[in-house]
Amino acid sequence: MRIRYDPSANAAYLPVGREPEPGESVEQVCDIADPHGFGEIILDFDAAGHLIGVEILGARKLLRPEALADADIL
Repeated sequence: MRIRYDPSANAAYLPVGREPEPGESVEQVCDIADPHGFGEIILDFDAAGHLIGVEILGARKLLRPEALADADIL
């Protein structure tokens, strides 16, 4: 799994398995906040209820620096 990172949005995306196709995410659970209020974690699910990706808002605070250093920059 490769992390994609958009520095201008300070957002990272971690696909679970293969890269999701456009429109494949049909449901998002986005009420997962970190305990310090630095960001938010959004889970993407497909129509069958499978977890297909994880979006991390506030990535610079929530991820270790080496994770972002190895990420694909958008």
